[in-house]
Amino acid sequence: MPDALLPTAAEFDTYLDSIRRLVRDALIPAEPRLDGQETLPEDLTLRLAEIGLFGISIPSRWGGLGLTMEQQVRVMFEVTYASAVYRARFSTTIGLGSQPILYNGTDAQRAEWLPRMASGAATAAFALTEPEAGSDAGGVRTLALRDGDDFVINGSKRYITNARQADVFIVMARTEAGTRDAAGISAFIVPAGTPGLSCGPADRKMGQDGSATSEVFFDDVRVPASALIGGREGGGFKTAMRGINHARLHVAVTCVGQAQRLLDETLAYVKQRNQFGQPLAEFQLVQAHLADSRADVLAARSMILETARAFDAAGEAQGGIIADIACCKLFASEMLGRVADRAVQLHGGAGYMRGMVVEQLFRDARLFRIFEGASDIQRLLIGKTMVRA
Repeated sequence: MPDALLPTAAEFDTYLDSIRRLVRDALIPAEPRLDGQETLPEDLTLRLAEIGLFGISIPSRWGGLGLTMEQQVRVMFEVTYASAVYRARFSTTIGLGSQPILYNGTDAQRAEWLPRMASGAATAAFALTEPEAGSDAGGVRTLALRDGDDFVINGSKRYITNARQADVFIVMARTEAGTRDAAGISAFIVPAGTPGLSCGPADRKMGQDGSATSEVFFDDVRVPASALIGGREGGGFKTAMRGINHARLHVAVTCVGQAQRLLDETLAYVKQRNQFGQPLAEFQLVQAHLADSRADVLAARSMILETARAFDAAGEAQGGIIADIACCKLFASEMLGRVADRAVQLHGGAGYMRGMVVEQLFRDARLFRIFEGASDIQRLLIGKTMVRA
């Protein structure tokens, strides 16, 4: 959905400069504060909201910055040079939360929720994944059944990012009992605090301290028919995919930002660390590992930028680039795994120690090959698209 008030090139460059200063002066120095935390401290969350990061994907007429996808990608390259936890605090809002409402919601739904999301006043959580429905999104068992002018929702979700901090949930539920395919799934806007909606304790994870996930439970949660996104049943899977494709491209961007940080940390280390009477950086095998990582990062950055431009050019007709988005997510997440592994290896024993930046980034990196569609799911999507084409 184009925005008539896009920033000029000069304005956008100024904005990028402000993002870089925030990352270097505030976000990176505060990374030790994230260790062991459930969510981002409120003062840091406020800094992200003040600089507009909750609204980069929302048009200006609803209070956002209205950036193109290419501009969003360039912003996120900068933001994700710091811990990926910062991005996680607002990522669900700008992608999985806002985009389904922006493209498939009613005018009333847009007017009520998009300005609040853009300002950071309303954090969104996206409730799709269930114990039996992860990669198989069509396996959703949560039910939302008509009762007069309302729907009553029952079921549970798991691994929901920002659930315990959310002000509103985008909920995928089956409105046709007994169906199994995606056609019976609908999407709902459910405010936090609605009776019957509750969250479990924060999950304990391998990495990503400061970015909480948890289970979400729906026990006779009653919502009005106006909570149905777009006002019609059965469009939930299409609604979900609009947000998921946006999110997958942003995950790919995050992998590039994290990989660049790992590479820079590693280069600085091997230049000052001496072995056999000279810096590690002087050894050709070390240089070969550095070169492989640089090539990996450049390849991922380039394919993401090209896909972002295609995303902008496609407008509403984005079906033709879904496989390219999947390629970006697949390649960038696998690339990050390789770069993270090399970074720990080149740090030697120091890279395995808690308190080292590369050790934390290594643990954080493992998630990206799993969530927003695991690597093998991306391969299946890409392959099917190629065969059908």
